[in-house]
Amino acid sequence: MERVAFLIDATGARVDCLLNPETVQVTRLAGVRRRTSTEGQLTGVGLADDPLVFTGGGRTELVLDLLFDVDFVESQVRPDDVRSLTRPLWMLAENSAVEHGWLRPPLVRLVWGKTWNVPGVIVAVAERFDAFTGTGSPRRSWLRLKLVRVAESADQAQAGFEEELTAAGTPTAAPGGAVVAAGDGAAAPGYSGVRFDLLAHDALGSPLRWRLLAEHNRITDPMSVPAGTALAVPPLTGAPATDPTTRAPAGGTAPDGLR
Repeated sequence: MERVAFLIDATGARVDCLLNPETVQVTRLAGVRRRTSTEGQLTGVGLADDPLVFTGGGRTELVLDLLFDVDFVESQVRPDDVRSLTRPLWMLAENSAVEHGWLRPPLVRLVWGKTWNVPGVIVAVAERFDAFTGTGSPRRSWLRLKLVRVAESADQAQAGFEEELTAAGTPTAAPGGAVVAAGDGAAAPGYSGVRFDLLAHDALGSPLRWRLLAEHNRITDPMSVPAGTALAVPPLTGAPATDPTTRAPAGGTAPDGLR
Protein backbone atom coordinates (compact mmCIF):
# COMPACT_ATOMS: atom_id res chain seq x y z
CA MET A 1 0.00 0.00 0.00
CA GLU A 2 1.35 3.42 -0.95
CA ARG A 3 1.33 5.75 2.01
CA VAL A 4 1.35 9.49 2.32
CA ALA A 5 4.80 11.07 2.16
CA PHE A 6 6.16 14.60 2.19
CA LEU A 7 9.11 15.31 -0.11
CA ILE A 8 11.26 18.31 0.86
CA ASP A 9 12.03 20.19 -2.36
CA ALA A 10 15.35 21.69 -1.27
CA THR A 11 16.98 18.43 -0.15
CA GLY A 12 14.91 15.63 -1.68
CA ALA A 13 14.47 14.13 1.79
CA ARG A 14 11.31 12.09 2.38
CA VAL A 15 9.13 12.14 5.50
CA ASP A 16 6.76 9.17 5.54
CA CYS A 17 3.51 8.86 7.44
CA LEU A 18 2.88 5.62 9.25
CA LEU A 19 -0.60 5.07 7.82
CA ASN A 20 -2.76 6.56 5.09
CA PRO A 21 -5.09 9.29 6.44
CA GLU A 22 -8.65 8.42 7.40
CA THR A 23 -9.89 11.70 5.93
CA VAL A 24 -8.62 14.57 3.77
CA GLN A 25 -10.38 17.93 3.73
CA VAL A 26 -9.66 20.33 0.86
CA THR A 27 -10.73 23.97 1.15
CA ARG A 28 -10.52 26.66 -1.53
CA LEU A 29 -10.74 30.34 -0.54
CA ALA A 30 -11.13 32.66 -3.53
CA GLY A 31 -9.33 36.00 -3.78
CA VAL A 32 -12.28 38.07 -2.57
CA ARG A 33 -12.49 40.55 0.31
CA ARG A 34 -14.93 43.15 1.52
CA ARG A 35 -14.44 46.67 0.15
CA THR A 36 -13.17 49.09 2.79
CA SER A 37 -12.04 52.69 3.08
CA THR A 38 -9.89 54.64 5.52
CA GLU A 39 -12.96 55.01 7.71
CA GLY A 40 -13.74 51.30 7.78
CA GLN A 41 -15.99 48.91 5.89
CA LEU A 42 -18.08 50.31 3.03
CA THR A 43 -21.79 49.62 3.06
CA GLY A 44 -24.74 50.95 1.15
CA VAL A 45 -28.36 51.58 1.96
CA GLY A 46 -30.55 49.07 0.20
CA LEU A 47 -27.70 46.67 -0.62
CA ALA A 48 -28.36 43.02 0.13
CA ASP A 49 -24.62 42.26 0.39
CA ASP A 50 -21.45 44.14 1.21
CA PRO A 51 -19.46 45.52 -1.77
CA LEU A 52 -16.56 43.24 -2.68
CA VAL A 53 -13.06 43.62 -4.07
CA PHE A 54 -11.83 40.80 -6.33
CA THR A 55 -8.11 40.55 -5.67
CA GLY A 56 -7.29 37.47 -7.74
CA GLY A 57 -5.36 34.50 -6.42
CA GLY A 58 -6.78 32.81 -3.35
CA ARG A 59 -5.80 30.05 -0.96
CA THR A 60 -6.07 26.25 -1.16
CA GLU A 61 -5.77 24.32 2.10
CA LEU A 62 -5.57 20.59 2.78
CA VAL A 63 -6.21 19.14 6.23
CA LEU A 64 -5.10 15.54 6.85
CA ASP A 65 -6.04 13.42 9.87
CA LEU A 66 -3.28 10.89 10.53
CA LEU A 67 -2.93 8.04 12.99
CA PHE A 68 0.40 6.94 14.45
CA ASP A 69 0.87 3.91 16.71
CA VAL A 70 4.17 2.36 17.78
CA ASP A 71 2.59 -1.11 17.47
CA PHE A 72 2.27 -0.57 13.70
CA VAL A 73 5.99 0.07 13.18
CA GLU A 74 7.46 -2.47 10.74
CA SER A 75 10.70 -2.99 12.63
CA GLN A 76 12.12 -5.38 15.19
CA VAL A 77 13.07 -2.39 17.35
CA ARG A 78 9.96 -0.32 18.05
CA PRO A 79 10.09 3.09 19.73
CA ASP A 80 8.59 3.45 23.18
CA ASP A 81 7.25 6.95 22.48
CA VAL A 82 5.08 7.78 19.46
CA ARG A 83 6.53 11.32 19.41
CA SER A 84 9.67 9.89 17.82
CA LEU A 85 7.48 9.09 14.78
CA THR A 86 5.61 12.40 14.58
CA ARG A 87 8.51 14.74 15.33
CA PRO A 88 9.61 14.97 11.64
CA LEU A 89 6.17 16.33 10.72
CA TRP A 90 6.40 18.97 13.42
CA MET A 91 9.78 20.02 12.06
CA LEU A 92 8.22 20.68 8.64
CA ALA A 93 6.20 23.48 10.28
CA GLU A 94 9.35 25.15 11.62
CA ASN A 95 10.98 28.13 9.88
CA SER A 96 13.99 26.16 8.68
CA ALA A 97 14.30 27.53 5.13
CA VAL A 98 15.43 30.96 3.91
CA GLU A 99 13.93 32.87 0.98
CA HIS A 100 15.02 36.42 0.07
CA GLY A 101 16.60 36.77 3.50
CA TRP A 102 13.43 35.73 5.37
CA LEU A 103 12.90 32.53 7.34
CA ARG A 104 10.03 30.31 6.23
CA PRO A 105 8.82 26.70 6.50
CA PRO A 106 10.40 24.39 3.91
CA LEU A 107 8.60 23.82 0.62
CA VAL A 108 7.28 20.26 0.60
CA ARG A 109 5.30 18.14 -1.82
CA LEU A 110 2.45 15.95 -0.58
CA VAL A 111 2.66 12.65 -2.47
CA TRP A 112 0.04 9.92 -2.07
CA GLY A 113 -0.59 7.06 -4.46
CA LYS A 114 -1.18 7.86 -8.11
CA THR A 115 -3.33 10.97 -7.82
CA TRP A 116 -2.01 13.29 -5.07
CA ASN A 117 1.02 15.48 -5.74
CA VAL A 118 0.54 18.88 -4.13
CA PRO A 119 3.31 21.45 -3.49
CA GLY A 120 2.89 23.56 -0.38
CA VAL A 121 3.99 24.50 3.12
CA ILE A 122 2.78 23.01 6.40
CA VAL A 123 1.31 25.85 8.43
CA ALA A 124 -0.15 24.03 11.45
CA VAL A 125 0.09 20.73 13.31
CA ALA A 126 -2.04 19.55 16.23
CA GLU A 127 -1.64 16.26 18.05
CA ARG A 128 -3.64 14.28 20.61
CA PHE A 129 -1.95 11.45 22.52
CA ASP A 130 -3.32 8.36 24.22
CA ALA A 131 -2.29 4.80 25.18
CA PHE A 132 0.22 6.06 27.76
CA THR A 133 2.73 3.74 29.41
CA GLY A 134 3.41 3.65 33.12
CA THR A 135 6.24 6.13 32.63
CA GLY A 136 4.02 8.64 30.80
CA SER A 137 5.16 7.93 27.23
CA PRO A 138 2.31 8.04 24.66
CA ARG A 139 2.17 5.09 22.28
CA ARG A 140 -0.59 6.40 19.97
CA SER A 141 -1.15 9.77 18.33
CA TRP A 142 -4.03 11.36 16.41
CA LEU A 143 -2.37 14.07 14.35
CA ARG A 144 -4.06 16.77 12.28
CA LEU A 145 -1.92 18.60 9.75
CA LYS A 146 -2.75 21.60 7.58
CA LEU A 147 -0.92 22.22 4.28
CA VAL A 148 -1.37 25.38 2.19
CA ARG A 149 -0.67 24.99 -1.51
CA VAL A 150 2.08 27.25 -2.82
CA ALA A 151 1.38 29.83 -5.49
CA GLU A 152 0.75 28.36 -8.93
CA SER A 153 -0.68 29.89 -12.05
CA ALA A 154 -4.31 29.09 -12.83
CA ASP A 155 -3.14 27.10 -15.89
CA GLN A 156 -0.78 24.99 -13.75
CA ALA A 157 -3.49 24.32 -11.18
CA GLN A 158 -5.98 23.28 -13.88
CA ALA A 159 -3.41 21.05 -15.61
CA GLY A 160 -2.52 19.37 -12.33
CA PHE A 161 -6.18 18.77 -11.50
CA GLU A 162 -6.82 17.26 -14.94
CA GLU A 163 -3.80 14.97 -14.50
CA GLU A 164 -5.21 13.78 -11.15
CA LEU A 165 -8.60 13.02 -12.69
CA THR A 166 -6.99 11.20 -15.62
CA ALA A 167 -4.86 9.05 -13.33
CA ALA A 168 -7.82 8.31 -11.07
CA GLY A 169 -10.02 7.20 -13.97
CA THR A 170 -7.57 5.01 -15.89
CA PRO A 171 -7.50 1.31 -14.94
CA THR A 172 -4.07 -0.33 -14.96
CA ALA A 173 -5.46 -3.84 -15.52
CA ALA A 174 -7.37 -4.98 -18.60
CA PRO A 175 -10.81 -6.65 -18.33
CA GLY A 176 -10.36 -10.42 -18.21
CA GLY A 177 -6.96 -10.02 -16.57
CA ALA A 178 -6.14 -10.18 -12.89
CA VAL A 179 -4.85 -8.06 -10.03
CA VAL A 180 -2.94 -9.46 -7.07
CA ALA A 181 -3.93 -8.41 -3.57
CA ALA A 182 -0.90 -6.90 -1.85
CA GLY A 183 -0.79 -7.01 1.94
CA ASP A 184 0.27 -4.27 4.32
CA GLY A 185 2.59 -5.11 7.17
CA ALA A 186 0.90 -2.50 9.36
CA ALA A 187 -2.40 -4.36 9.42
CA ALA A 188 -4.40 -4.48 12.63
CA PRO A 189 -5.11 -7.86 14.30
CA GLY A 190 -7.82 -9.78 12.48
CA TYR A 191 -7.38 -7.80 9.27
CA SER A 192 -5.43 -9.16 6.29
CA GLY A 193 -4.06 -5.72 5.45
CA VAL A 194 -5.34 -5.81 1.85
CA ARG A 195 -6.77 -2.46 0.70
CA PHE A 196 -9.69 -3.49 -1.49
CA ASP A 197 -10.36 0.10 -2.53
CA LEU A 198 -6.84 0.34 -3.99
CA LEU A 199 -7.40 -2.95 -5.82
CA ALA A 200 -10.58 -1.51 -7.33
CA HIS A 201 -8.63 1.58 -8.40
CA ASP A 202 -6.06 -0.55 -10.23
CA ALA A 203 -8.60 -2.91 -11.75
CA LEU A 204 -11.53 -0.61 -12.53
CA GLY A 205 -10.16 2.94 -12.39
CA SER A 206 -12.00 4.00 -9.24
CA PRO A 207 -11.89 2.91 -5.56
CA LEU A 208 -15.68 3.41 -5.46
CA ARG A 209 -16.10 0.29 -7.63
CA TRP A 210 -14.81 -2.09 -4.96
CA ARG A 211 -18.22 -3.76 -4.67
CA LEU A 212 -18.23 -4.67 -8.38
CA LEU A 213 -14.79 -6.27 -8.00
CA ALA A 214 -15.90 -8.18 -4.89
CA GLU A 215 -19.13 -9.47 -6.46
CA HIS A 216 -17.32 -10.55 -9.64
CA ASN A 217 -14.96 -12.67 -7.51
CA ARG A 218 -17.73 -13.87 -5.14
CA ILE A 219 -16.11 -12.25 -2.11
CA THR A 220 -18.44 -11.49 0.80
CA ASP A 221 -15.85 -9.96 3.14
CA PRO A 222 -13.21 -7.87 1.31
CA MET A 223 -11.30 -7.24 4.55
CA SER A 224 -10.51 -10.95 4.92
CA VAL A 225 -8.94 -11.48 1.48
CA PRO A 226 -5.47 -13.02 2.02
CA ALA A 227 -2.48 -11.18 0.60
CA GLY A 228 -1.31 -12.72 -2.67
CA THR A 229 -4.81 -13.64 -3.86
CA ALA A 230 -5.31 -13.13 -7.61
CA LEU A 231 -8.62 -11.44 -8.45
CA ALA A 232 -10.25 -11.46 -11.88
CA VAL A 233 -10.97 -8.06 -13.44
CA PRO A 234 -14.61 -7.69 -14.56
CA PRO A 235 -15.77 -5.61 -17.54
CA LEU A 236 -16.93 -2.06 -16.80
CA THR A 237 -20.21 -2.37 -18.70
CA GLY A 238 -22.97 -1.17 -16.42
CA ALA A 239 -20.56 -0.42 -13.57
CA PRO A 240 -21.85 2.22 -11.16
CA ALA A 241 -19.87 5.45 -11.10
CA THR A 242 -20.39 5.90 -7.38
CA ASP A 243 -21.40 3.78 -4.43
CA PRO A 244 -22.82 5.62 -1.41
CA THR A 245 -22.16 2.61 0.86
CA THR A 246 -18.37 2.76 0.60
CA ARG A 247 -17.79 5.33 3.29
CA ALA A 248 -15.24 3.94 5.72
CA PRO A 249 -15.55 4.46 9.48
CA ALA A 250 -13.24 7.00 10.97
CA GLY A 251 -10.36 5.73 13.07
CA GLY A 252 -10.93 8.22 15.89
CA THR A 253 -11.53 11.81 16.80
CA ALA A 254 -8.95 14.31 15.60
CA PRO A 255 -7.66 17.10 17.82
CA ASP A 256 -9.43 20.42 17.77
CA GLY A 257 -6.30 22.52 17.36
CA LEU A 258 -6.85 23.22 13.65
CA ARG A 259 -10.25 24.74 13.03
